[in-house]
Amino acid sequence: MGDGKGIPITSCPSPVTPHPSPQRGVVLFITLIVLVAMTLAGIALVRSVATTTLIAGNLSFQEGATMSGDTGIESAVNWLEINSTGTNLFQNNLPMGYVAAKQDPAVGQTWDAFWANQLVPAGQVLTLAKDAAGNTVSYVIQRMCSPTIPQPFAPTSVGANCASSPTTVGTSGGSKGAGAIQIQTSDQTYYRITSRIVGPRNTVSFIQAIVAM
Repeated sequence: MGDGKGIPITSCPSPVTPHPSPQRGVVLFITLIVLVAMTLAGIALVRSVATTTLIAGNLSFQEGATMSGDTGIESAVNWLEINSTGTNLFQNNLPMGYVAAKQDPAVGQTWDAFWANQLVPAGQVLTLAKDAAGNTVSYVIQRMCSPTIPQPFAPTSVGANCASSPTTVGTSGGSKGAGAIQIQTSDQTYYRITSRIVGPRNTVSFIQAIVAM
């Protein structure tokens, strides 16, 4: 086409308005999902770290309570040593946490339930002052003898059935002509000391020791 003067006229195409790509909305949606997932992962990580710290703290308190239980054991042993002469240990001394016969939890009963439901109501537990770490130590001493005979009774009494070390230990010698060698030992009665420790964060721990005197 010309303008009558021999000059061709070129027609200009009309401008085209670009349409937004539908993929932009999909990318935004995926980005939001990723952000939500990362947020949830971050929250889970924070909770996991907090739980781990709490568990570590509880284990530390448990260990501290168990170590404090040695105070109860040492206090009980000291009392036994002081009262080991004469007939002091032939009968109960409940204010000092001493029982002249053994007691055990029932079948299926925990020591904590046995302690709370039987020993404490019977006044058989001695509680020490709270230590600097906030642990309260209590203990009971039980002579490992039968509870079926009336008190007072000596460990050698009929029916006492006290757990004790043997008075004579026989060993065989290496020579055929030497015969058996008899080793004489003193007769000792066994006592069981049970210590219960209550610490911070409701920490409860038990330790036991058997001593012979």
